[in-house]
Amino acid sequence: MTAKTICKNILLLSFISILFTSCTKNKDHKNTMNFALNGEISTLDPANSYDSVSMSVIYQSYEQLYEYHYLLRPYKIIPLLAESLPKIENDGKRYTIKIKEGIRYHDDPAFKGKPRYLKSIDFVNQIKRLAFKPIKSNGWWLFDGRIKGLNKFRDDVDGDFEKFISTPIEGLSTPDDYTLVIDLIKPYPQMINALVMSFTSPLPEEVIRHYKNILDEVIVGTGPYKLKKWSRGSKLTMSKWEHYHKSFYPARGDRLAHSRKILNDAGKRLPFIDNIVFHVFKESQTRWLQFLSKNLDFMRVPKDNYNSLVTPSGELTNEYKKEGITLEIFSTLTFWWISFNMKDEYLGKNLFLRKAIAHAINVNKYIETFTNNIGLKANSIFPPGIPGYDPTRNLPYQYDINKAKEFLVKAGYPGGKGLPELTYDTRTSSTTQRQRAEFIKNELGKIGIKLKIQTNTFPGFLKKAKEGKLQLWLDGWSLDYPDSENILQLLTTQNHPPGPNATYYSNSKFDNDFELLKIMPNGPQKFDLMKKMENTVLGDVPWALLYYSRDYIVFHNRLKNFRYSDLIVNKVKYLKIAE
Repeated sequence: MTAKTICKNILLLSFISILFTSCTKNKDHKNTMNFALNGEISTLDPANSYDSVSMSVIYQSYEQLYEYHYLLRPYKIIPLLAESLPKIENDGKRYTIKIKEGIRYHDDPAFKGKPRYLKSIDFVNQIKRLAFKPIKSNGWWLFDGRIKGLNKFRDDVDGDFEKFISTPIEGLSTPDDYTLVIDLIKPYPQMINALVMSFTSPLPEEVIRHYKNILDEVIVGTGPYKLKKWSRGSKLTMSKWEHYHKSFYPARGDRLAHSRKILNDAGKRLPFIDNIVFHVFKESQTRWLQFLSKNLDFMRVPKDNYNSLVTPSGELTNEYKKEGITLEIFSTLTFWWISFNMKDEYLGKNLFLRKAIAHAINVNKYIETFTNNIGLKANSIFPPGIPGYDPTRNLPYQYDINKAKEFLVKAGYPGGKGLPELTYDTRTSSTTQRQRAEFIKNELGKIGIKLKIQTNTFPGFLKKAKEGKLQLWLDGWSLDYPDSENILQLLTTQNHPPGPNATYYSNSKFDNDFELLKIMPNGPQKFDLMKKMENTVLGDVPWALLYYSRDYIVFHNRLKNFRYSDLIVNKVKYLKIAE
């Protein structure tokens, strides 16, 4: 071995040593879970948290009226802060909800040393925050045009904080401290789903006043874990809330729960784990090394490690089994596409240009390259797993370089001539995101389209999306609830930025159909309308669809009760670390 090789090995070992010690286990806190985040936390405010990174954090601290049963599929909604499911009257337009008593908030300076307990008015406060214009809430779409008087409140109050506090809303009333009444303008079948989401987490007026309605860096919830320390960009620590209300591990589950023997703790008091440490590791290989060193408890399998981890038959290799690692495969409600800014002077006004790009991307190669063929090629704007999904649907575009070139000629840019360089914004600054961007750049380069890659941090990307400053980008969605309405709202005119329609797509026919669909129960009539609306979207091409995600998750066997779901985010309270 040469001296040069020895030096290289010493440097490599030093790097790995530094890497591992950056996430060392705290010997004083053995009952600690280490959780990897693949990007920086954008906000801790439940009114604006709408990305998987920040939601992974806040759902452990903030609670809602309802939650999804941890061990039942199809998903079932059950009470959390509510005593029971809502009483629905007035042809589906009135929801009366009883609130549990004795639910204590995390201690906070806003309460001046006194315990503060949950009241029904706290839910009204948060819905007001969604409507309050200065907050620019990502959750406003949930109730826009749905609760009596809420839009009037939004316009009357505008940016006046004192009016925000004092102005009542016709459709939100609290007959007593433990009763919430919501009156709707018209039926809203997804209301119960909305009340599961973190956007509807209760907040006391004292907290809102104390922090001047700016809650990006604090958490004052009722959940099992309270915020302990946050070092931006690197680590956030939570500890068990000693006054957490009585909550118990599920006493029943589905067939999968029984087969995986994750009902052993049935009926036991939650939570089990004392501390959670969230570590920001942007690079997948960094996360993988941390996982192998047992500094992380679970993670998605990086594509580059899949072949070494899994046998040709799809099972975990003996090497990893001996290390006490378990592999599980989970279907998800997450999917990905390329988005176009429909207000952009080039992309938005030129359907043929969008079609050229959609035909120029080799989606099969993209899936092979970036998911190791785990991803399922998309055939619809609706993912499998939601009512009305049609597995026989075909997209009106597919990889075809010749067709792409023909559409580029129709667009007025033969061979790309005369078309300015387009900008592709990355979601993060990670290597994988840069590689994805280079892939798209190379694909478009084959037909003469030049692409500039703009690298962003994740908060920076979200800020651009919220301000409508993206041109071309990788977009994706993890469903908040399994219903087509949750996808279609991404494309409505009323949800233009700061709402979730970052493409600025607008089609009056689509908007009118959406108003009909959002009040329909699942059934043939709704499914027919879904097809009609999908035809409208596919004809306009605001998205070039890529794939539906499937997750290969590994976890160390010391982590018990583990069952992954991208819909159930408040999962840590159910998990247990073996002695």
